[in-house]
Amino acid sequence: MTLNAPETRIVNTNRVACDGGGSASGHPRVWLQIPADKGWVECGYCDCKFIHEDFEGKV
Repeated sequence: MTLNAPETRIVNTNRVACDGGGSASGHPRVWLQIPADKGWVECGYCDCKFIHEDFEGKV
C-alpha cells in the first residue's frame, strides 16, 4: 500500500487553521500556532506541515 506524502504549505502568519482540505475526507477545523523559534508546525489530524515563509528552505 502506498501512502501519499503529507502536504506542506508555506504561510505568512504564525497562526494557521487546518481542516484537512474541506473535502469529505477532511477533519474538524483546528487552529495551530507556529513557534517563533521552530518556524513550522504539523497538524495532528492530517500531518500537513505549515512552514512560515521566513523559514522556507531552512527546515
